[in-house]
Amino acid sequence: MNATTAPAAPAVHQRAADAEWTGARTDDAGRVVSGARERIDALDDRIIGLIQERMAVSAVIQEARIASGGRRVNLARETEVLAHYRDALGRRGTSLAMTMLEMCRGTV
Repeated sequence: MNATTAPAAPAVHQRAADAEWTGARTDDAGRVVSGARERIDALDDRIIGLIQERMAVSAVIQEARIASGGRRVNLARETEVLAHYRDALGRRGTSLAMTMLEMCRGTV
């Protein structure tokens, strides 16, 4: 496609001005919201990647433990993880850790 027929990508400043999309009432606030959302999206992508990596490492641990005659889940270790998240993030950190642990238990 040449420059005259290529679809134009929406400019960030155009979306930022869209109060319905950003919830902001001024263009300046809209730009702040838009930029912050881009950063959050990038952080979410990193968090998802880290969780996927954690799931893979957890599977290795579970496979080794089961192969040696042990159990798939080590409740004492999970209690340590829950306490770590609670200490770092407060009461809601426990819920986050529990969800993550459930995802990492897998089906090995």
